[in-house]
Amino acid sequence: MSRWQSPLLVTLALTACSLAAEPAKDQWLVFRGNPSETGVLPADALSDNLEVLWRFSAKDAIDGAAAIADGVVFIGSEDEHLYAVDLATGAKKWEYKCGPIKAAPAYRDGAVYVGDSNGLFHCVDAKTGKKRWTFPTGAEITSGANFAGDAVLFGSYDETLYCVDNNGKEVWKFKTQGPVNGSPAVAGDRTFVAGCDSALHVIDVKSGKELTSVDLGAQAAATAAVVGDQLYVGTMGNEVQAVDWKKGEIAWTFRPAKRAQPFFASVAATDAILVVGSRDKRVRGLDRKKGTEVWTFLTEGNVDASPVVVGGRVFAGSLDGKLYVLDLAKGSEITHFELDGAVTGSPAVAAGRLFVGTEKGTLYCFGAKK
Repeated sequence: MSRWQSPLLVTLALTACSLAAEPAKDQWLVFRGNPSETGVLPADALSDNLEVLWRFSAKDAIDGAAAIADGVVFIGSEDEHLYAVDLATGAKKWEYKCGPIKAAPAYRDGAVYVGDSNGLFHCVDAKTGKKRWTFPTGAEITSGANFAGDAVLFGSYDETLYCVDNNGKEVWKFKTQGPVNGSPAVAGDRTFVAGCDSALHVIDVKSGKELTSVDLGAQAAATAAVVGDQLYVGTMGNEVQAVDWKKGEIAWTFRPAKRAQPFFASVAATDAILVVGSRDKRVRGLDRKKGTEVWTFLTEGNVDASPVVVGGRVFAGSLDGKLYVLDLAKGSEITHFELDGAVTGSPAVAAGRLFVGTEKGTLYCFGAKK
């Protein structure tokens, strides 16, 4: 998720579960780790005692989260490359030349999917780093991809949500009233997309047809998270909205009492607490059912990177150059790590390790202390 752009796409879908399925512990396939984009893992997914195991250096900023599968970390950079990095050692396996990348790569069935700032969406062979196919759009792509059956979903700044097949052929497209930036979330046969019209559109994932819409009151500034029949999304109107998609209405609205700023970070949604960062330099815990503030933690910079929850810990990066580890229940600081620059990439967790990128182009790998 780019720190410079205003995300205007949010997609998600119906789910019968009370919580979205957690990602498998050895993989992180899409922007927030699972199709419903909740950014939550169990406590045993990561050691309590972490240290930097290795660093990988790109030549420009890392804005997105990594995709992780089969012992390989896939990360894009604004240096116009997609990289494959060995999970165990941090050694580069291959690099793929494209346009500047702000989006989070996604992985499925031996292929990596990512869009670039030139408006070209790429499908790359995960083993060789060779191009399988590309799909042109009319403008910059900062949306990460997600998957629904055989379909690949992603958005573009040409005001369109695209659905293509495994061969890169268009299945359908849905026009919004503004650039599409946030990563799609998927669960079942519905998607929801928000554009410059500040409306949440309910879309049939098979046909691409709109079923209904909900007024958000402002443009969406992040990817949404889905839990049961509720979705949660921060907006550029300085609010976090909970939407009941069954009733087609806003369930609650949270707005900070003082010095409210836009929410560009995506929500991490647990069964009880939502965790979200804001451009007021704070990370907040909100009661998921009521929308009331449970706690707030002040950093020294804007929080545009989307936090991840692992058990009872919150991992949140700030533009102050620190990766904070907070207590989920209290919001108190457990520890923090000083990185080499503003934390612009969102964390990804897999195989007992946490990966996060910085404005300097450094990908950090954290793991258990030896």
